[in-house]
Amino acid sequence: MNTIIYLMRHSEPFKAHRGIKNTSESLLIENEKSPLSINGEKMAESWSCNKEFDNLSSVWSSNYVRAMSTAKYFAYKNNLKVNIDERLNERIHGVESWDELPCDFEYRQFIDSNYKVKNGENREEVSERLFSSLINILNEFKGGKILVVSHSTAIFFLLMKLCDIKSFDECFFNDESFFDGCWNYLETFKLEFDSNNNLVNIRNIR
Repeated sequence: MNTIIYLMRHSEPFKAHRGIKNTSESLLIENEKSPLSINGEKMAESWSCNKEFDNLSSVWSSNYVRAMSTAKYFAYKNNLKVNIDERLNERIHGVESWDELPCDFEYRQFIDSNYKVKNGENREEVSERLFSSLINILNEFKGGKILVVSHSTAIFFLLMKLCDIKSFDECFFNDESFFDGCWNYLETFKLEFDSNNNLVNIRNIR
């Protein structure tokens, strides 16, 4: 029996409501603590009612607040707990302010799996930790339907390992396009794995 993994980006984060910031927190801690917006909470609750997510076997999330806050609705609908795995976290940029990132940072990480700045992570490191988490989940819940809530860049880097990604908007699996590169909040990919943990199908659910 095949196993289904729903790989989902978190809902809309708390940005539009944010005012003056007077804190000494690092950029990483600030990013981890950012909650969902009011609209993001409503979006997550609404999306959790989609019948696609009925009868889930397990729900997993990164340890970022916005991911856990998204996952809780799907867990609640299925009478489950939210399991936390930091391997599902977003890419670590490794800088103290966004101004420190080179203007071509995203592109260089796309074309070079080993490129990173300062104390950040490269694409290879991110994809390997997500893949490690994914394999553990597949081995524990074979034949089940599992929701994994993570982050757009981390998910994209994992998909680059599993699929044929030619550019940011050219994503193929078995020579068929499955994603146009336009990331929405709650963007969801349905991955189907066989009993040997080989990916046999992927579909973008919107």
